[in-house]
Amino acid sequence: MTYCKRCVMPDTRPGIHFNEDGICGPCIAAEKKQNTDWDKRMEELRRLCDKHRSINGDSYDCIIAVSGGKDSHFQTYIMQKVMSMNPLLVTVNNFSWTKAGRHNIENLSEAFGCDILGLSLNRKVAKLMFRKAFELLGSPSWYWDKAVYVYPIKIAVQLGIRLVVYGENVSYEYGGVQVEETPCALNQINNDVVKPVDWDVWLKDSELTMKDFNYCVYPKAEEIKQAGLEPVYLSYYLPWDGCHNYELAKRYGFRDLTHEWHREGYIEHYDQIDAPGYLVHPWLKYPKYGHARATDVSSYWIRSGRITREEGVRLVKENDHKLDQLALQDFLNFTGYTHNEFWNIVESFWNQDLFKTVNGKWTLKNPVWKSE
Repeated sequence: MTYCKRCVMPDTRPGIHFNEDGICGPCIAAEKKQNTDWDKRMEELRRLCDKHRSINGDSYDCIIAVSGGKDSHFQTYIMQKVMSMNPLLVTVNNFSWTKAGRHNIENLSEAFGCDILGLSLNRKVAKLMFRKAFELLGSPSWYWDKAVYVYPIKIAVQLGIRLVVYGENVSYEYGGVQVEETPCALNQINNDVVKPVDWDVWLKDSELTMKDFNYCVYPKAEEIKQAGLEPVYLSYYLPWDGCHNYELAKRYGFRDLTHEWHREGYIEHYDQIDAPGYLVHPWLKYPKYGHARATDVSSYWIRSGRITREEGVRLVKENDHKLDQLALQDFLNFTGYTHNEFWNIVESFWNQDLFKTVNGKWTLKNPVWKSE
């Protein structure tokens, strides 16, 4: 593993690229932001909103894809309060909730006076798909994540709402296969967050049929074109900063996990807080790619100047390998695995190019604290 010279992100993150000086794409993007004319970008956003405002008469001006988190609050604040748009908030409901998560999705509606259209996926299918995707990909939430990408676009087509607003371009902000800075989110479905898997793989030796995947099948390009959809990333128009979004969200009633749950392996209490069991999914990056959430968040904080690289290395060493036990139990409760079954499946995903066994435990061969 090779690590970015500025942050702590390794070159094993899928799709990430490093320049000749050993600096990762997200760090380069963060530096570029310092020279961006954000006033000009804000004016572009105003013109975009003027184009779509009242296009449907007294109906909705745009769709905002939300989860209820800090970024959802920020997106809704910008579009509803600053841009005076009438948004429809569109979400895919979780299979379990923290108290904070339930509060926050309801607070979005109350704080900003917005309608929320939520999809509750078929729990029977979800359980089957969580198990199949876990065993096949080591990515159990594939089914839920695919719906998160598909549902807002399908609703936009069905309701004739042309402007669809997303938060950040995850590839550009954090590293991934789509490295271009662009306002257009039409190609977001191909950013490799949801791995491309042929439907025949899920249907093979299964009771499932394509009728079970209604809101997981992305509309065809021609259908999207005919509907005149214009999906955009808000992060193109505004300097995206999760900590800033969190501070603003708190002013509008957002609730973090401070008084509910101290999560193992996490170094903050305000991100990915909606559903306990979901956190198994991001932790599985650790056996596959040698890094998890402490690496992600430390890297964000280093880029924004909140901590030094040395502090980031320490946080990664202390936290990255830990899987929260409450999250694991919630995952097991939903999927029906025993602890032994779960760990036997995880065992098949340890990347032996990155890990070695020491006293019966998988250990990174080249951790960031020993890489310099």
